[in-house]
Amino acid sequence: MSAVQFIVEGGHRLSGTIRPSGNKNAALPIVAAALLTDQPVTLENVPRIRDLETLVDLVRTTGARADWTARNTLHIHAKTVNASSLDAAMCARIRASILLAAPLLARCGHVELSPPGGDVIGRRRLDTHFLALERLGATHEFDDRIAFTTKGLVGADVFLDEPSVTGTENALMAAVAAKGETILRNAACEPHVQDLCHFLVALGAKIDGIGTNLIRVQGGKTLGGATHEIGPDHIEVGSFVGLAAVTRSALRIERAGVEHLRSVRMGFERLGIVTKIEGDDLIVPTGQSMEIQSDLGGHVPKLEDQPWPAFPADVMSIAIVTATQCSGLILMHEKMFESRLFFVDKLVGMGARIVLCDPHRALVAGPSELHGATVESPDIRAGMAMLIAALCAKGTSTINNVGQIERGYERIDERLGALGAKIRRVEAGKA
Repeated sequence: MSAVQFIVEGGHRLSGTIRPSGNKNAALPIVAAALLTDQPVTLENVPRIRDLETLVDLVRTTGARADWTARNTLHIHAKTVNASSLDAAMCARIRASILLAAPLLARCGHVELSPPGGDVIGRRRLDTHFLALERLGATHEFDDRIAFTTKGLVGADVFLDEPSVTGTENALMAAVAAKGETILRNAACEPHVQDLCHFLVALGAKIDGIGTNLIRVQGGKTLGGATHEIGPDHIEVGSFVGLAAVTRSALRIERAGVEHLRSVRMGFERLGIVTKIEGDDLIVPTGQSMEIQSDLGGHVPKLEDQPWPAFPADVMSIAIVTATQCSGLILMHEKMFESRLFFVDKLVGMGARIVLCDPHRALVAGPSELHGATVESPDIRAGMAMLIAALCAKGTSTINNVGQIERGYERIDERLGALGAKIRRVEAGKA
């Protein structure tokens, strides 16, 4: 496949309505969880992105049927599955491959997979997965491959050593298959974890405490089929809020899932960006103050990510770009991944005034005029942040490695183009 670039002409105001795609981080575990049942499953509003396509290909290698019946509708029927060994190359392309561990362990009693891939944003430990599955009756071997084996999953009282999203999701899927009651303590409770819970309930599972960090599962029930619609991606909504702000645009984000946007909205309010709710739509009006709100006493404010329901880590890159266009000084504290902030050197090259204090903290002084540049897309969220920076910059930018962006954002050039963004998609070297 040829490398693709975006050629972006900045400085244009956007307008109109955009709908967020289905939540990538919900769709991935839900596709994996479809392997828990031997009955047909239909998933709607599935984002057609590279990570999902890769996971679907992996699911097919187990012997399950997985067919796209419409652009964003996926039909899965895992009547029989074989989990002897998952393809190493495909596992290495996405972190979500680890989510196949619990459902295939439940169906087959054994599964082998390679260490998962994904964004290079620092160490992403797998210990929580191993500890949870061990508590539920599995053993594992870890060399160049990961092998899980069980003689039967059994419910247990499980304290997760960190509120890992994918760790919680694997534990949930295993708990649904395990005999007896499982209690998951210190569980992640992000919207995508909640969506997985609702899907499992639709299959016939009994789960209490959805949306909290203490989840009770009555496992071992026979699961049926279901039709389930993936919820909207709150990270994509946050991306559109930042885009509207820096381009001084009025946007309506429809079917935004506003019940999950409190912390995102509060984070942007700290940057002087106010949004309004109309039904289930989120409105970003023009005329924003774009003035960073100082803490009481005039102290320099801080925006930091934390486990849900606090400000999400995946919106931090977007917020940093947004802060470069706001008046004032703010400390951005990325707590979770020690390499995620390294993309700010590209913003500095475009004219941003940012001091990278250490791998987790960046001091942003704004506003600063950004100018076009040739930049790379290092990971999904930083890639989207660079696209937003290019759209508000003066002049033309070239964004390389856009495949990273497209791992998480469906047809983003087309969708933003419909709002008035000037983005050309070209093969590298043919601009």
